Amino acid sequence: MTSTISHAIRVDECGGPEVLKWEALEIPPPGAGEVLVRNRAIGLNFIDVYYRTGQYKSPLPLIPGNEGAGVIEALGPGVHEFAVGDPVAYADPTGAYAERLLRPASRLVRIPEGIDMAQAAAVLLKGMTAEYLLHRTHRVESGETILVHAAAGGLGQILCQWARSLGATVIGTVGSRHKASLAETAGCAHVIVTDEGDFSTAVRRITSGRGVRVVYDGVGAATFRGSLDCLEPRGLMVSLGASSGPLPPLNPVALLSKGSLFFTRPGLAHYTATTAELRQSAEALFSAVLGGKVTSKVSRTYPLRDASAAHADLEARRLTGSTVLQT
Repeated sequence: MTSTISHAIRVDECGGPEVLKWEALEIPPPGAGEVLVRNRAIGLNFIDVYYRTGQYKSPLPLIPGNEGAGVIEALGPGVHEFAVGDPVAYADPTGAYAERLLRPASRLVRIPEGIDMAQAAAVLLKGMTAEYLLHRTHRVESGETILVHAAAGGLGQILCQWARSLGATVIGTVGSRHKASLAETAGCAHVIVTDEGDFSTAVRRITSGRGVRVVYDGVGAATFRGSLDCLEPRGLMVSLGASSGPLPPLNPVALLSKGSLFFTRPGLAHYTATTAELRQSAEALFSAVLGGKVTSKVSRTYPLRDASAAHADLEARRLTGSTVLQT
């Protein structure tokens, strides 16, 4: 098999959306244990911004993007579990912003019937993140009250829906009034608009002073201190990211003074480190989608070559729900 000429979005230097360049590249034949995937849809996530700006370090040049879905075009030696034409999806590591890419067969999941390419690309990374957050970082149980920041976002909506199906009471925060209805539809029993007042005070009022069992916070600098104030004694602070900027320094004594709190900064790679963990997480997600516990609506699409416009809109908070780049 000869090399394939294809196109991808490449980052040669860190910076703003303008550093995302559409370029031709040569892809060699798949090696042992690899497959060649023809992308159909690529998920847009804020982690892509972290890599583009250099907040997450990666060697340059870089092809960003952590999740996608497509069909297998070629198999490398030793790959027996898939066939050419199989629909597959993947999440992590980077490299998804491409028309075609090589992926280890051990890091692919098969897309079941009933889920299309765009839906798989939109939901896999965020949905598997929600799976481990709700079932393994902290096992959410019926009757618990939890707080989800950025509840109108792609991950936020999945977290809220899935947590409600588990019997939790979900409090969600959103950045503006027009996003509140999205959070309510996603399963929030209470929605707090952060630009209308202090959210930690509102959480204490909603919970009659008790606080919540767990906070899922992907916002970072703007919400971190307030999130700690929302927790009940021995509650868990889960830091998912920092879309508003890096977290401020944390003195461990603050965790004691606020009620012997727990703190964790989890990542998908450590919860899907083995092929078995990866596929079990994906299967749980796809089962939740097919069972109606989680719905993943693609709110907006962009051509892959217009990834810079998608990044600009993402950073300006003009996007809600899930966004997909299409090849």
